[in-house]
Amino acid sequence: MNPFRIEVFWLGINNLRRHKLRSLLTALGIIFGVAAVICMLSISEGASADEMRLIHALGTRNIIITSVKPEQETQASKGNTAMLEYGITHVDHDLIVNTIPHVESVVSLRRVSEHVYRRDKSFYGKVAGTTPEFFKVVNVSAGRGRLLTDQDIREKKKICVIGDDVCRSLFGYEDPIGQTIYVQRHGDTEPYEVVGVLGRIMTAGAPARGVEERDLNREVFIPLTTAETRYGDTTMKHRSGSREFFKMQLSGLYVTVDTIENVLAVSGMIKRVFEHNHEKTDYDIRVPLERLKLAERKKRNSQLLLGFIAGISLLVGGIGIMNIMLATVTERTREIGIRRALGAKRRDIAAQFLVETVVLCMAGGFLGVVQGYLGAVLINQAARWGEAIIQPWAVVISFGLSVLVGVFFGMYPAISASKLDPIEALRHE
Repeated sequence: MNPFRIEVFWLGINNLRRHKLRSLLTALGIIFGVAAVICMLSISEGASADEMRLIHALGTRNIIITSVKPEQETQASKGNTAMLEYGITHVDHDLIVNTIPHVESVVSLRRVSEHVYRRDKSFYGKVAGTTPEFFKVVNVSAGRGRLLTDQDIREKKKICVIGDDVCRSLFGYEDPIGQTIYVQRHGDTEPYEVVGVLGRIMTAGAPARGVEERDLNREVFIPLTTAETRYGDTTMKHRSGSREFFKMQLSGLYVTVDTIENVLAVSGMIKRVFEHNHEKTDYDIRVPLERLKLAERKKRNSQLLLGFIAGISLLVGGIGIMNIMLATVTERTREIGIRRALGAKRRDIAAQFLVETVVLCMAGGFLGVVQGYLGAVLINQAARWGEAIIQPWAVVISFGLSVLVGVFFGMYPAISASKLDPIEALRHE
């Protein structure tokens, strides 16, 4: 390497060191610009990853069908007693199993109560009858004890598997396995032996992010045959001095498709089946794969928007650097004239100023990356938004942009300095 080139480089570095405060203030725009890019993208990435994880936990090969009470509709009413029949039926279940291709499994759920208690402790969540396949479909396992088995279904056992929140509320630090809880329905109570506790899971429970299927931590699961035998289809609720009776055969279905490529086609066929068999809209069909694709589009749009907004900070920082360097050229005009008179070429003068600008932007970019990471972590912890995720590409792009800003906005002051006439520069006071 040409020794003179190395000298030009060190001249630029030494000039920055002589004016430490000015150099720091000049680099602040780049520091904050890069920090804004890193911070905003990492927070967005963390929020998107959390939502993606929740949707994946619902199963990208699953189609979730739930019974929904029709608005302001009553099938029959006598005095102050009303009966409303709605929701998913066993006929719907059989049609999906027997007529729709590419269906791997169909899991039924039957909600029977919302209140369980033990001694003087109560818990309000959901009590649902289901089959052992349900836990495979939603990809959950037992943290303690065991899950439901086919033998439990055949023998219609009065056993249950409880969620983590239910366990903490009713048992605290006690071991729940083998203990008894009571399910209350219509004023009657039924005892159930706890055989398992689900591990702490997050398959749902973030309505603000669009995932509202179910929070398994707050649920109690009993064998489906037990639910159908002991509770039937009718549910009674008291409201404003009247009694309302609801007849619902199944509260939900989880349909698993053989491959992810067939999910959307199968969901379309299921929608047509329900439209044909149900005169009223007493069901809701959710496809996690559709939500996943929508979430991915939202993530890309969000990243582009946040990146554009944060990029404006880099632009402002670059303009600030250019203004400072132009002022520096004016301040050092006589020095430039002396160096030109001693034999320095125009490209050497330009290189010195360009080195100063690029070094400032590189240092600012590095400090901005550190500040952006710390800022994202602190903001997420303060707001309890979850984990901040910094992708390597975000660091590379933001740091690379800081260097490009230095080259772009440093080029004009460097060229201006190199074009000064040596004689006029020596006369400058």
